[in-house]
Amino acid sequence: MLWVDKYRPKTLDHAMVHSDIAQNLKKLVTEHDCPHLLFYGPSGAGKKTLIMALLRQMFGPGAEKVKVENRAWKVDAGSRSIDLELTTLSSANHIEMTPSDAGFQDRYIVQEIIKEMAKNRPIDTKGKKGFKVLVLNDVDKLSREAQHSLRRTMEKYSAYCRLVLCCNSSSRVTEAIRSRCLNVRINAPSEEQIVEVLQFIGKKEGLQLPSSLAARIAEKSNRNLRRAILSFETCRVQQYPFTDKQTIPPMDWEEYISEIASDIMKEQSPKRLFQVRGKLYELLTNCIPPEIILKRLLYELLRKLDAELKHEVCHWAAYYEHRMRLGQKAIFHIEAFVAKFMSVYKSFLITTFG
Repeated sequence: MLWVDKYRPKTLDHAMVHSDIAQNLKKLVTEHDCPHLLFYGPSGAGKKTLIMALLRQMFGPGAEKVKVENRAWKVDAGSRSIDLELTTLSSANHIEMTPSDAGFQDRYIVQEIIKEMAKNRPIDTKGKKGFKVLVLNDVDKLSREAQHSLRRTMEKYSAYCRLVLCCNSSSRVTEAIRSRCLNVRINAPSEEQIVEVLQFIGKKEGLQLPSSLAARIAEKSNRNLRRAILSFETCRVQQYPFTDKQTIPPMDWEEYISEIASDIMKEQSPKRLFQVRGKLYELLTNCIPPEIILKRLLYELLRKLDAELKHEVCHWAAYYEHRMRLGQKAIFHIEAFVAKFMSVYKSFLITTFG
Protein backbone atom coordinates (compact mmCIF):
# COMPACT_ATOMS: atom_id res chain seq x y z
CA MET A 1 0.00 0.00 0.00
CA LEU A 2 1.26 3.48 -0.85
CA TRP A 3 2.25 5.61 2.14
CA VAL A 4 -0.17 8.30 1.01
CA ASP A 5 -3.03 5.83 1.71
CA LYS A 6 -1.39 3.94 4.59
CA TYR A 7 -0.91 7.10 6.71
CA ARG A 8 -4.10 8.93 5.75
CA PRO A 9 -5.77 9.92 9.06
CA LYS A 10 -8.79 7.69 9.62
CA THR A 11 -10.49 9.89 12.22
CA LEU A 12 -10.89 13.61 12.83
CA ASP A 13 -8.84 13.27 16.05
CA HIS A 14 -5.84 11.96 14.11
CA ALA A 15 -5.67 14.87 11.64
CA MET A 16 -2.17 16.37 11.85
CA VAL A 17 -2.81 19.15 9.33
CA HIS A 18 -6.02 21.24 9.73
CA SER A 19 -6.59 19.84 13.24
CA ASP A 20 -8.59 22.98 14.19
CA ILE A 21 -11.02 22.41 11.27
CA ALA A 22 -11.23 18.70 12.19
CA GLN A 23 -12.28 19.56 15.76
CA ASN A 24 -14.94 22.01 14.53
CA LEU A 25 -16.33 19.32 12.21
CA LYS A 26 -16.39 16.88 15.12
CA LYS A 27 -18.50 19.34 17.14
CA LEU A 28 -20.92 19.67 14.22
CA VAL A 29 -21.41 15.90 14.05
CA THR A 30 -21.78 15.36 17.80
CA GLU A 31 -24.51 18.01 17.92
CA HIS A 32 -26.38 16.02 15.19
CA ASP A 33 -26.98 19.15 13.21
CA CYS A 34 -24.71 18.74 10.23
CA PRO A 35 -25.56 21.19 7.42
CA HIS A 36 -24.68 20.84 3.75
CA LEU A 37 -20.91 21.33 3.47
CA LEU A 38 -18.70 22.80 0.76
CA PHE A 39 -15.01 21.91 1.06
CA TYR A 40 -12.76 23.97 -1.20
CA GLY A 41 -9.03 24.44 -1.54
CA PRO A 42 -6.05 23.48 -3.72
CA SER A 43 -5.30 19.95 -4.87
CA GLY A 44 -3.41 17.81 -2.34
CA ALA A 45 -4.40 20.02 0.64
CA GLY A 46 -6.41 17.27 2.39
CA LYS A 47 -10.08 17.91 1.48
CA LYS A 48 -10.88 14.27 0.73
CA THR A 49 -9.08 13.05 3.85
CA LEU A 50 -11.22 15.31 6.06
CA ILE A 51 -14.42 14.26 4.26
CA MET A 52 -13.65 10.55 4.78
CA ALA A 53 -12.78 11.16 8.46
CA LEU A 54 -16.05 13.11 8.83
CA LEU A 55 -18.07 10.21 7.37
CA ARG A 56 -16.37 7.80 9.75
CA GLN A 57 -17.22 10.12 12.64
CA MET A 58 -20.87 10.14 11.53
CA PHE A 59 -21.39 6.49 10.67
CA GLY A 60 -18.53 4.61 12.34
CA PRO A 61 -16.26 2.06 10.61
CA GLY A 62 -19.15 1.14 8.25
CA ALA A 63 -18.32 4.26 6.21
CA GLU A 64 -15.14 2.51 5.03
CA LYS A 65 -16.99 -0.57 3.78
CA VAL A 66 -17.49 0.79 0.30
CA LYS A 67 -18.25 -0.82 -3.02
CA VAL A 68 -17.32 0.62 -6.40
CA GLU A 69 -20.03 0.35 -9.04
CA ASN A 70 -20.09 1.36 -12.66
CA ARG A 71 -23.78 2.16 -12.93
CA ALA A 72 -25.85 2.80 -16.03
CA TRP A 73 -29.08 4.81 -16.15
CA LYS A 74 -31.68 5.63 -18.79
CA VAL A 75 -32.86 9.21 -18.46
CA ASP A 76 -35.76 10.88 -20.27
CA ALA A 77 -34.62 14.11 -21.89
CA GLY A 78 -37.76 15.48 -23.50
CA SER A 79 -38.41 13.62 -26.73
CA ARG A 80 -35.55 11.14 -26.38
CA SER A 81 -33.94 8.98 -23.74
CA ILE A 82 -30.25 9.25 -22.85
CA ASP A 83 -27.99 6.45 -21.61
CA LEU A 84 -25.70 7.62 -18.82
CA GLU A 85 -22.87 5.75 -17.16
CA LEU A 86 -21.10 6.83 -14.00
CA THR A 87 -18.82 5.27 -11.41
CA THR A 88 -20.08 5.55 -7.83
CA LEU A 89 -18.49 4.66 -4.52
CA SER A 90 -21.05 3.79 -1.86
CA SER A 91 -21.54 2.48 1.68
CA ALA A 92 -24.81 1.89 3.54
CA ASN A 93 -24.97 5.58 4.48
CA HIS A 94 -23.21 7.52 1.78
CA ILE A 95 -22.66 7.70 -1.97
CA GLU A 96 -19.74 9.43 -3.65
CA MET A 97 -19.66 10.44 -7.30
CA THR A 98 -18.24 12.96 -9.75
CA PRO A 99 -21.21 14.25 -11.82
CA SER A 100 -18.94 16.39 -14.04
CA ASP A 101 -17.56 13.12 -15.53
CA ALA A 102 -20.75 13.05 -17.61
CA GLY A 103 -19.58 16.21 -19.42
CA PHE A 104 -22.38 18.35 -20.85
CA GLN A 105 -24.93 15.74 -19.71
CA ASP A 106 -24.11 16.47 -16.07
CA ARG A 107 -27.43 18.23 -15.55
CA TYR A 108 -29.32 14.94 -16.18
CA ILE A 109 -27.18 13.27 -13.51
CA VAL A 110 -28.17 16.00 -11.05
CA GLN A 111 -31.83 16.24 -12.11
CA GLU A 112 -32.57 12.51 -12.16
CA ILE A 113 -29.97 10.39 -10.44
CA ILE A 114 -28.99 12.56 -7.48
CA LYS A 115 -32.68 13.31 -6.91
CA GLU A 116 -33.45 9.56 -6.90
CA MET A 117 -30.61 8.88 -4.44
CA ALA A 118 -31.65 11.75 -2.19
CA LYS A 119 -35.16 10.28 -1.92
CA ASN A 120 -33.99 6.88 -0.63
CA ARG A 121 -33.66 7.41 3.07
CA PRO A 122 -31.57 4.93 5.13
CA ILE A 123 -32.91 3.49 8.39
CA ASP A 124 -30.47 3.44 11.30
CA THR A 125 -29.93 0.60 13.81
CA LYS A 126 -32.60 1.90 16.18
CA GLY A 127 -35.23 1.74 13.44
CA LYS A 128 -35.35 5.53 13.07
CA LYS A 129 -34.96 7.10 9.67
CA GLY A 130 -31.47 8.54 9.37
CA PHE A 131 -30.08 10.73 6.65
CA LYS A 132 -28.03 9.88 3.64
CA VAL A 133 -24.85 11.75 2.68
CA LEU A 134 -24.06 12.46 -0.95
CA VAL A 135 -20.42 13.38 -1.61
CA LEU A 136 -20.05 15.20 -4.93
CA ASN A 137 -16.53 15.80 -6.29
CA ASP A 138 -15.44 18.60 -8.64
CA VAL A 139 -18.64 20.64 -8.27
CA ASP A 140 -16.74 23.63 -9.70
CA LYS A 141 -16.65 21.75 -13.03
CA LEU A 142 -20.44 21.36 -13.20
CA SER A 143 -22.33 23.34 -15.84
CA ARG A 144 -24.56 26.24 -14.73
CA GLU A 145 -27.72 24.19 -15.49
CA ALA A 146 -26.45 21.32 -13.33
CA GLN A 147 -25.64 23.73 -10.48
CA HIS A 148 -29.15 25.26 -10.65
CA SER A 149 -30.68 21.76 -10.50
CA LEU A 150 -28.41 20.91 -7.57
CA ARG A 151 -29.67 23.94 -5.65
CA ARG A 152 -33.27 22.75 -6.04
CA THR A 153 -32.32 19.23 -4.86
CA MET A 154 -30.56 20.71 -1.81
CA GLU A 155 -33.71 22.59 -0.82
CA LYS A 156 -36.22 19.85 -1.55
CA TYR A 157 -34.50 16.92 0.17
CA SER A 158 -32.61 18.70 2.95
CA ALA A 159 -34.70 16.94 5.63
CA TYR A 160 -33.09 13.57 4.95
CA CYS A 161 -30.15 14.14 2.66
CA ARG A 162 -26.91 15.98 3.34
CA LEU A 163 -24.66 17.08 0.51
CA VAL A 164 -20.89 17.26 0.98
CA LEU A 165 -19.48 19.15 -1.98
CA CYS A 166 -15.79 19.17 -2.84
CA CYS A 167 -13.97 21.46 -5.28
CA ASN A 168 -10.71 23.31 -5.91
CA SER A 169 -12.20 26.75 -6.54
CA SER A 170 -15.36 28.06 -4.87
CA SER A 171 -15.48 31.03 -7.27
CA ARG A 172 -16.83 28.71 -9.98
CA VAL A 173 -19.64 27.47 -7.73
CA THR A 174 -22.81 29.56 -7.92
CA GLU A 175 -23.66 31.88 -5.05
CA ALA A 176 -27.00 30.02 -4.65
CA ILE A 177 -25.16 26.78 -3.75
CA ARG A 178 -22.48 28.45 -1.62
CA SER A 179 -25.09 30.27 0.47
CA ARG A 180 -26.85 26.97 1.26
CA CYS A 181 -23.67 25.31 2.58
CA LEU A 182 -21.26 25.76 5.40
CA ASN A 183 -18.13 26.75 3.46
CA VAL A 184 -14.95 25.07 4.70
CA ARG A 185 -11.72 26.48 3.27
CA ILE A 186 -8.88 23.91 3.28
CA ASN A 187 -5.63 25.79 2.82
CA ALA A 188 -2.54 24.20 1.33
CA PRO A 189 -0.36 23.01 4.24
CA SER A 190 2.75 25.04 5.01
CA GLU A 191 6.19 23.60 4.24
CA GLU A 192 6.78 23.20 8.01
CA GLN A 193 3.58 21.12 8.34
CA ILE A 194 4.63 18.95 5.37
CA VAL A 195 8.05 18.35 6.97
CA GLU A 196 6.27 17.35 10.20
CA VAL A 197 4.12 14.78 8.32
CA LEU A 198 7.16 13.40 6.43
CA GLN A 199 9.09 12.99 9.69
CA PHE A 200 6.08 11.26 11.27
CA ILE A 201 5.92 8.77 8.34
CA GLY A 202 9.71 8.29 8.44
CA LYS A 203 9.53 7.47 12.14
CA LYS A 204 6.68 4.98 11.61
CA GLU A 205 8.63 3.30 8.80
CA GLY A 206 11.82 3.23 10.90
CA LEU A 207 13.73 5.49 8.50
CA GLN A 208 16.40 8.11 9.23
CA LEU A 209 15.19 11.18 7.32
CA PRO A 210 17.71 14.08 7.17
CA SER A 211 15.93 17.36 7.94
CA SER A 212 17.51 19.05 4.89
CA LEU A 213 16.06 16.36 2.57
CA ALA A 214 12.62 16.66 4.20
CA ALA A 215 12.78 20.45 3.71
CA ARG A 216 13.72 20.06 0.02
CA ILE A 217 10.90 17.55 -0.62
CA ALA A 218 8.45 19.96 1.06
CA GLU A 219 9.73 22.90 -1.01
CA LYS A 220 9.54 20.93 -4.29
CA SER A 221 6.03 19.69 -3.55
CA ASN A 222 4.62 23.20 -4.04
CA ARG A 223 2.67 22.79 -0.75
CA ASN A 224 0.88 19.70 -2.07
CA LEU A 225 0.95 17.12 0.75
CA ARG A 226 -0.06 14.17 -1.42
CA ARG A 227 2.74 14.95 -3.82
CA ALA A 228 5.29 15.36 -1.00
CA ILE A 229 4.46 11.92 0.43
CA LEU A 230 4.67 10.30 -3.03
CA SER A 231 8.07 11.98 -3.64
CA PHE A 232 9.30 10.81 -0.23
CA GLU A 233 8.35 7.21 -1.05
CA THR A 234 10.03 7.48 -4.48
CA CYS A 235 13.24 8.71 -2.79
CA ARG A 236 13.07 5.70 -0.43
CA VAL A 237 12.76 3.28 -3.37
CA GLN A 238 15.63 4.96 -5.25
CA GLN A 239 18.16 5.18 -2.46
CA TYR A 240 18.40 4.32 1.22
CA PRO A 241 20.10 5.32 3.53
CA PHE A 242 19.12 8.86 2.53
CA THR A 243 21.71 11.56 1.93
CA ASP A 244 21.38 15.35 2.28
CA LYS A 245 22.18 15.94 -1.41
CA GLN A 246 19.97 13.15 -2.77
CA THR A 247 18.09 14.09 -5.95
CA ILE A 248 14.31 14.29 -5.75
CA PRO A 249 12.97 12.81 -9.00
CA PRO A 250 10.32 14.90 -10.79
CA MET A 251 6.93 13.38 -11.63
CA ASP A 252 6.91 11.48 -14.95
CA TRP A 253 4.26 13.75 -16.44
CA GLU A 254 6.29 16.87 -15.56
CA GLU A 255 9.31 15.51 -17.42
CA TYR A 256 7.04 14.69 -20.36
CA ILE A 257 5.71 18.28 -20.48
CA SER A 258 9.27 19.57 -20.26
CA GLU A 259 10.07 17.46 -23.37
CA ILE A 260 7.00 18.89 -25.15
CA ALA A 261 8.18 22.44 -24.35
CA SER A 262 11.64 21.62 -25.79
CA ASP A 263 10.02 20.21 -28.96
CA ILE A 264 8.01 23.41 -29.42
CA MET A 265 11.07 25.62 -28.93
CA LYS A 266 13.18 23.64 -31.43
CA GLU A 267 10.76 23.80 -34.35
CA GLN A 268 7.58 25.73 -35.17
CA SER A 269 5.78 23.90 -37.98
CA PRO A 270 2.47 22.09 -38.71
CA LYS A 271 4.37 18.79 -38.58
CA ARG A 272 5.73 19.57 -35.08
CA LEU A 273 2.28 20.74 -33.95
CA PHE A 274 0.85 17.38 -35.07
CA GLN A 275 3.51 15.51 -33.03
CA VAL A 276 2.82 17.69 -29.98
CA ARG A 277 -0.92 16.96 -30.27
CA GLY A 278 -0.19 13.23 -29.91
CA LYS A 279 1.83 13.87 -26.75
CA LEU A 280 -0.90 16.09 -25.29
CA TYR A 281 -3.45 13.33 -25.93
CA GLU A 282 -1.14 10.94 -24.09
CA LEU A 283 -1.19 13.20 -21.01
CA LEU A 284 -4.98 13.65 -21.12
CA THR A 285 -5.63 9.91 -21.47
CA ASN A 286 -3.45 9.39 -18.38
CA CYS A 287 -5.86 11.62 -16.43
CA ILE A 288 -3.59 14.66 -16.04
CA PRO A 289 -6.11 17.56 -15.72
CA PRO A 290 -6.03 19.85 -18.79
CA GLU A 291 -5.62 23.04 -16.72
CA ILE A 292 -2.56 21.48 -15.01
CA ILE A 293 -1.09 20.58 -18.44
CA LEU A 294 -1.55 24.13 -19.72
CA LYS A 295 -0.16 25.69 -16.56
CA ARG A 296 2.90 23.43 -16.50
CA LEU A 297 3.53 23.89 -20.23
CA LEU A 298 3.44 27.67 -19.74
CA TYR A 299 5.88 27.37 -16.82
CA GLU A 300 8.32 25.28 -18.91
CA LEU A 301 8.09 27.65 -21.91
CA LEU A 302 8.60 30.77 -19.79
CA ARG A 303 11.82 29.29 -18.40
CA LYS A 304 13.24 29.17 -21.93
CA LEU A 305 11.98 32.58 -23.14
CA ASP A 306 13.39 36.10 -23.36
CA ALA A 307 11.81 38.62 -20.98
CA GLU A 308 10.19 40.67 -23.77
CA LEU A 309 8.03 37.71 -24.92
CA LYS A 310 6.87 36.54 -21.50
CA HIS A 311 4.03 39.04 -21.11
CA GLU A 312 2.45 38.19 -24.49
CA VAL A 313 2.74 34.43 -23.94
CA CYS A 314 1.10 34.74 -20.48
CA HIS A 315 -1.72 36.75 -22.06
CA TRP A 316 -2.44 33.99 -24.62
CA ALA A 317 -2.19 31.22 -21.99
CA ALA A 318 -4.82 33.04 -19.89
CA TYR A 319 -6.98 33.58 -23.00
CA TYR A 320 -6.96 29.90 -23.97
CA GLU A 321 -7.41 28.71 -20.40
CA HIS A 322 -10.57 30.83 -20.19
CA ARG A 323 -11.79 29.40 -23.51
CA MET A 324 -11.04 25.89 -22.25
CA ARG A 325 -13.24 26.42 -19.18
CA LEU A 326 -16.14 27.50 -21.40
CA GLY A 327 -15.67 24.73 -23.98
CA GLN A 328 -15.94 20.95 -23.91
CA LYS A 329 -12.84 19.55 -25.65
CA ALA A 330 -9.73 20.61 -23.73
CA ILE A 331 -7.35 19.31 -26.42
CA PHE A 332 -8.59 21.96 -28.91
CA HIS A 333 -7.73 24.82 -26.58
CA ILE A 334 -4.33 23.49 -25.44
CA GLU A 335 -3.42 22.84 -29.08
CA ALA A 336 -4.63 26.33 -30.05
CA PHE A 337 -2.34 27.78 -27.37
CA VAL A 338 0.62 25.78 -28.74
CA ALA A 339 -0.16 26.98 -32.31
CA LYS A 340 -0.42 30.59 -31.12
CA PHE A 341 2.85 30.27 -29.21
CA MET A 342 4.59 28.86 -32.28
CA SER A 343 3.32 31.79 -34.37
CA VAL A 344 4.40 34.40 -31.79
CA TYR A 345 7.81 32.78 -31.23
CA LYS A 346 8.54 32.34 -34.95
CA SER A 347 7.71 36.02 -35.64
CA PHE A 348 10.02 36.99 -32.79
CA LEU A 349 12.88 34.89 -34.21
CA ILE A 350 12.42 36.35 -37.71
CA THR A 351 12.38 39.98 -36.50
CA THR A 352 15.29 39.44 -34.09
CA PHE A 353 17.62 37.31 -36.19
CA GLY A 354 16.08 38.05 -39.60
